[in-house]
Amino acid sequence: MRKIVLLIFLFAFVFKIIGQEKKEVKQLDSIQVHLTRALDSVLKNTPNDLNIIVLKDLLKKITPKPPKKSEEGWKKIGKFSLFFNQSAFNFDWQGGGTSNIAGNTALNYEFNYKRKSLTWDNKILADYGLTFLKGENFARKTNDRVEFNSRLGQRIGESFWNYSLFVNFRSQFAKGYSFSKDPDTDETIRTEETHFFSPAFIQIGPGILWKKNDNFNVNIAPVTSRMIFVDDRFTTVPDYVDGDYFGVDAGKSSRFEFGGSLAAYTKFKLIKNITIENILNLYTNYIEDPYNVDIDYTLNLNLIVNKYISGSFAFQAIYDDNATSGFQIREVIGLGLNYEF
Repeated sequence: MRKIVLLIFLFAFVFKIIGQEKKEVKQLDSIQVHLTRALDSVLKNTPNDLNIIVLKDLLKKITPKPPKKSEEGWKKIGKFSLFFNQSAFNFDWQGGGTSNIAGNTALNYEFNYKRKSLTWDNKILADYGLTFLKGENFARKTNDRVEFNSRLGQRIGESFWNYSLFVNFRSQFAKGYSFSKDPDTDETIRTEETHFFSPAFIQIGPGILWKKNDNFNVNIAPVTSRMIFVDDRFTTVPDYVDGDYFGVDAGKSSRFEFGGSLAAYTKFKLIKNITIENILNLYTNYIEDPYNVDIDYTLNLNLIVNKYISGSFAFQAIYDDNATSGFQIREVIGLGLNYEF
């Protein structure tokens, strides 16, 4: 008897739940019908052009954007800068100083190629500057450099690492002089010490390149050949000692070195319109004094005033005991015109 009563209560409870669900379904259907009618009314009373705009906006939000394809082929960019500086002092000026006019030109041109996992980066750097001092019959150089860098890279898998092969050439445009005073006349005497292709440095070597992007990369080349070329007239003067002129032996016009090199490059925006560029090159000669590392570091700070006017600050430090026993320091500050192409 108890079982029958329990079954009756159970069936009654089930039928009650089913009835409630049917009632809720009817309520949901009723709500859906009212919403549909309201939406139809809004769409009928809204201009078709506005409905199309809203629909397109919704589709843009729903439809995922296709991934951007990496740019392939050649990419070229160049920048030419011209800077001037002038100082003048009259006869009554008591603070000291020499009137002068100075100018500096700079060219930075890149032409890079990319196809799939292969990259070929090329850069030409050229700088030349002169200053004219009052009372001297000749100009003095403030800057002189011509450099070409080429690097081939093949990406390893999907990582930032690449197999690489690099070539670097460095020299200068014009003659370089040392200056001294004539003890008898107190006039300035200049003595030629360098000129175009004397010296000239050529480095080539395979290696491994870590390249996160165009503005952050490090190239390690443990097997690097370096050739140094000079004019043999600088190595055949009387009493010349082997290695006194960029490491080249007496009577010779070239020097071969075998070693390893590391090149690092970073470029980032400091604040709006100001970018900082760091270039570091290290080289060690395995054949002679391998622990004596050659250092070439350059810091470039660029200020963009507008499309045609910019300012710059360049600092370079070179250590090469074949050239001199200490650091060679160069610093240039300028404000002038620039043209990008």
